[in-house]
Amino acid sequence: MDELDSYSRTVAAVAAEITGKVAAVRVGRGSGSAVVTGEGVLVTNAHVVGDASRGRADFADGTQAEFVVAGTDQLSDLAVLRARRSADLPEPVRLGDADSLVVGQLVVAVGNPLGLAGSVTAGVVSALGRSLPTRSGRAARVVEDVIQTDAPLNPGNSGGALADHRARVVGINTAVAGIGLGLAVPVNATTRRILAALLEDGRVRRAYLGVVGTPAPVPADIARRYGRKDGLRLVEVISGSPAAKAGLRPGDLVLDVGRRQVHDAQGVQSQLFADAIGRPLPVTVLRNGAMVDVVAVPTELS
Repeated sequence: MDELDSYSRTVAAVAAEITGKVAAVRVGRGSGSAVVTGEGVLVTNAHVVGDASRGRADFADGTQAEFVVAGTDQLSDLAVLRARRSADLPEPVRLGDADSLVVGQLVVAVGNPLGLAGSVTAGVVSALGRSLPTRSGRAARVVEDVIQTDAPLNPGNSGGALADHRARVVGINTAVAGIGLGLAVPVNATTRRILAALLEDGRVRRAYLGVVGTPAPVPADIARRYGRKDGLRLVEVISGSPAAKAGLRPGDLVLDVGRRQVHDAQGVQSQLFADAIGRPLPVTVLRNGAMVDVVAVPTELS
């Protein structure tokens, strides 16, 4: 009983801190949720906003705020909204760091599912590093490093907050993956960089390398020799891409990119922003038991 009381107190405290800072948003015929993250600024999903340029945010206390869409990024499924009057918004949430999450950790989802404002559900982090297929026009893309949770999500939760036990927002809920499964875009250093670019420029310029990979362990002898446990196994290298031109191949185990250790797709993507376009990018891979160094020159992602 004491454990249940403790759990209930934690969820109730998170709900009390977060609920008033998550709005129901209406854009044209679409709707979803959005989180207040700064003075006059809300964050939601790109798929909630669609092609809309403006809309309205409704908070649980009855407050309403008109907003314009500052920018959207389909590849991360994130969008930034700017209130016409910052005084109309409540205080922003505290942002956490999803990179510190562990499987089994308590998380609380706050949003407006099915039009029911200020709804709260709780669960745990079910898995980390998931991939979420999405589309940008005719192009199929993948949102990488997504958080999977069993906190129940329903239509309308998209764009809402996923918070940890200290009421720090660690994810932006993005999709219902199936019965009992939800997905959220992680809040981390890469996300903050994306949001800053959307606020400043209305879009995110990215570098393109042209690889698809999955985390994989380093062979035991290599692990002992170099002190590395894992890397990114390339399952596809796009024909004609900068990666292909540099000589990267499917099956390569990527260990370093830009002289930084890589353990997953996030480690690569975090280096593929505007400043990497057209510049030599050293890549170290393990191939057939040997270390191979190549230099790729990323192009701009269109």
